[in-house]
Amino acid sequence: MTRPLIIYVPGLLPKPSHELHRDALLRCLLAGLRRIDVPVADSIAARSANFDVVSWTYDFYCEHRDYELDRAAIEAVISQAAPGSRDIAEASTWLRRLTRLVYQLGDVLPFLIPHLANERMEVHLRDLLRYERNSNDIGNHVRRMLKVPLLAASGAGRPVLLIGHSMGSVLAYDALWELSHDHGNPVEIDLFLTMGSPLGQRFIQQRLKGNDRNGKDRYPRNIRNWKNLTAIGDLTAIDPTLADDFAAMSKLGLVESIEDDELYNYFRLDGELNVHAEYGYLANEKTAHTIAKWWRGVVSDLAGETRSGPGSA
Repeated sequence: MTRPLIIYVPGLLPKPSHELHRDALLRCLLAGLRRIDVPVADSIAARSANFDVVSWTYDFYCEHRDYELDRAAIEAVISQAAPGSRDIAEASTWLRRLTRLVYQLGDVLPFLIPHLANERMEVHLRDLLRYERNSNDIGNHVRRMLKVPLLAASGAGRPVLLIGHSMGSVLAYDALWELSHDHGNPVEIDLFLTMGSPLGQRFIQQRLKGNDRNGKDRYPRNIRNWKNLTAIGDLTAIDPTLADDFAAMSKLGLVESIEDDELYNYFRLDGELNVHAEYGYLANEKTAHTIAKWWRGVVSDLAGETRSGPGSA
């Protein structure tokens, strides 16, 4: 029997304890799938051990987030099938668009960043630089946490869908590059799914593994297909398209496809819209379509199963 593996890599900031976090993420993922493809949702639920979370943030921050702070918001996004008119309007406000332009300016002219950064951005920059500078070996350590399940899956011949949210997509990219070049390991990722990713930023690209190399040595060699999803109004993914930034990977034959798509993230915490939230990304119908297509491609016993659900057409 095919044993596909979905590995999820979260972004910055403390997360709930591993089991609570994994359960919440999986419930969001399954909620989105049940709206568009019930057989796939049931198949993944029956193989729930095949969904793994790389809980690197505890080692990075030495603390967990209190799950009770998010419980009600997670239940709400699971029960909400689609964005409402209020969600769409708030995600597209002129203030968000103006803020994105300002952030894009800072990405082109880095000397402006100290003048543009708010408190939250300063925290993220601090954490990003701590990772990039490998303070106390933390960068190497958290990448090893991802490499272990990747190497195990490769040794077992398991097809892998690797999901990276926010900074998790950067960590995943770096780990894949190291496996390609420093380790010379043949690990292959069927699908690399990035969500709310900052990989389009020049500031990030200049710090990626391989950024000082040329040609094929510059990029990972172990990604078969790459899908990037960005929520409208997401100010972490200020450049929502990655196909142009990493077009050289396609030209060099390192990846079969790189696709970008947008969605509305309608997760609300304490009534405030958070379009960058991981739970909202995972519960989204577009994410579900991406995962369902991949799962059906690797699980043979679904070949005769008909899709069902309000968004399955």
